[in-house]
Parts: sequence; C-alpha cells; structure tokens
Amino acid sequence: MKFTDKACPVLLRQRESQLQILAFRHPKAGFQIVKGTVEEGEEPSATALRELGEESGVEDAKLVEPLGQLVLRGIQQRWHIFLCVVERLLPDEWSHYTTDGGGHDFAFFWHNLDEEPGDEWHPDFRKGLSFIRRRMDERTADRMAISA
Repeated sequence: MKFTDKACPVLLRQRESQLQILAFRHPKAGFQIVKGTVEEGEEPSATALRELGEESGVEDAKLVEPLGQLVLRGIQQRWHIFLCVVERLLPDEWSHYTTDGGGHDFAFFWHNLDEEPGDEWHPDFRKGLSFIRRRMDERTADRMAISA
C-alpha cells in the first residue's frame, strides 16, 4: 500500500487558559488545518513551511520540532506534523486567497485545542486535531517530569 506524504504546520497560541491552534474554513470542504503534499525531492519540514505560506500568507514561521506522523490508512496518507512559531502576534481572524485547487478564499481563525471539533470538521481533520492534542499533552508532561 503506497501512502501519499503530507505535511502539516501547527501554529499554536495561548489565550487565557486555552491553547489554540490555527485553523481555517475551506469554502467547499469545511474546517481544516493547513496541510499539503510533499513534492518529490522535498523534505516534509520544507513542505510544512511552504504550505503555511501558500495557504495562510504566514511566510515568517520557523520550525520548532516535529510532533510525529499520523497515518490515515483510509485515505492512504501519512501526515508529517510540525510545531511552528512566528515571532509576531497574528490576528484573531483573517482571510487569505490561495491559488491551490483553482483558487479559494480561506477564512482563518483559532480553534481551542481542548474543544472537540464539531461536524463542520472532516473526520480526518478531527483525527489530526486529536493527534496534535495528545502530542502537546505528552510534551507538557515531559517538561513537567524534567523540572520535577
């Protein structure tokens, strides 16, 4: 079984006690996180930053660390997920026109990572959010164990 490699850049922010993830509303496919195909000869980390720029307009992000790989057998995709940061405040909401898929306006917003995604999220993106939430919980637990 051949899998298509995808890369997902994850931008997070802390608002009060909530950890929020950057997400967007696709005009035809519901709520999503940024994700794109790893091109031949391209490293998944480079794809993550490229896709973030293409889909959101955020072109000044830096990689922090890989969060792991999520294998979605049903759609034969392997998502390489990377934690990224920007050194500026991003707006609460914005729109970005992308030329991907014939051109779309993506409406960006911040989703509370602890909040269960509703029906407007595709099931594969719900799995992605759950994976990211688990990884961030593990990362926090690891940091707490080190400081204890």
